[in-house]
Amino acid sequence: MIQLNNIVKRFNIATPDETTLFDGFNFQVESGEFVSIIGSNGSGKTTMLNLICGSLRQESGEILIDGRDITHLPEYRRSAFIGRVFQDPKMGTCSSLTILENMALADNKNKRYGLGRCVSKKRTDYYKSLLAECDMGLESKLGVQVGNLSGGQRQALALVIANMADIKLLILDEHTAALDPKSSEKIMEITDRFVRERGITTLMVTHNLRFAIEYGSRIVMMHEGKVVLDLKDQEKKNAKVDDLLKIFNSISIEAGNSL
Repeated sequence: MIQLNNIVKRFNIATPDETTLFDGFNFQVESGEFVSIIGSNGSGKTTMLNLICGSLRQESGEILIDGRDITHLPEYRRSAFIGRVFQDPKMGTCSSLTILENMALADNKNKRYGLGRCVSKKRTDYYKSLLAECDMGLESKLGVQVGNLSGGQRQALALVIANMADIKLLILDEHTAALDPKSSEKIMEITDRFVRERGITTLMVTHNLRFAIEYGSRIVMMHEGKVVLDLKDQEKKNAKVDDLLKIFNSISIEAGNSL
């Protein structure tokens, strides 16, 4: 489903600080997989997501989704089939608009805009049904400005919005990192339910090793632009947090950054 072939990515090119993160990097994800990506800061996790989404460009190599070469496709074109939820809850929604207005904008994604109204009252019940799946009372707050929601509520809304379009790929970039423990647990429950019910291919970067083990179908650990661990099927089911911490320690990664 996703193929990264011979990716080369450098930073600070033609300066004394030039570094190469990916040098002939290859990575594949099958359709329907839910992959948890772990690793230290600077290991390449978020850079890989940014390359897939188009917010960064590689120096060479190709990226394919469902066999389609998207290497030179601009970010706004990729957003038609890639949904993304960021670490900061503020980034996936518009604070000054209501929940209803945010959902109406998402509902009209990839559609032609005319002079008609963006918000359709006929779709209100549909929006409520989507929000009710979150079990956070959002369906009764359609008229509330999103800026007045809690971080957990806002991230739940961002998840709903990211899944409203007919996307092929869901990108979760540390989407629980900015939340309190209770909200983090709730958002992961919602995430897991959405992914399983919709069968969406998902890449989730996380520093929470327990979440990586408990959720998804595959764990990938990255270090210095390389995949150093790839677990799925029974190997993933047998994985323990302590086992992953030992691997972090063995490659000189500070374990405290991963808790």
